Amino acid sequence: MHMLTLSQVSSGDAERDASRLRRLYSRYPTGVAAVCAVRDGQPVGIVATSFTPVSMEPALVSICVQHISTTWPQLSRDGHLGVSVLAEGHADMSRQLAAKNVDRFAGLTWFGSDSSALFLADAAAWLDCKIVSSITAGDHNVVLMEVKSAACDETVSPLIFHDSRFRSMLADDDRT
Repeated sequence: MHMLTLSQVSSGDAERDASRLRRLYSRYPTGVAAVCAVRDGQPVGIVATSFTPVSMEPALVSICVQHISTTWPQLSRDGHLGVSVLAEGHADMSRQLAAKNVDRFAGLTWFGSDSSALFLADAAAWLDCKIVSSITAGDHNVVLMEVKSAACDETVSPLIFHDSRFRSMLADDDRT
């Protein structure tokens, strides 16, 4: 039997603890979602690896947003957001949307909805959402959103983020 030794999360060295937690959290694979809208006629968006389905009835999803985000206040302003679940091959798109001080939408194909939600072309799924609440949780806000409408493309697989790298999914029956 393998013995596991757990150590305290907080050692008193904030930089070392943050690095250790980042490595620990990266062990959990997640999808990658672009959360976007049109504000003042311009596309605005962020990338969330914290996108999570929450409830079937009502249809709810959540994301976590850092308090230091300078984009979130503008993005969340009117409450309607588009969530595009990025597909395999969208790693560069994800990096571009997460970059600072650049035109995050340069060269990207997107479309909007009547609600001001913005969606990226060729995604694995799209959700038109309305923010219903936000809860302060440490250095992030947990944002709960109601899904108003949605669509998916079952012919593409979602992009996966694991161990601080982008990855593709491989189904058990695809292994050789």
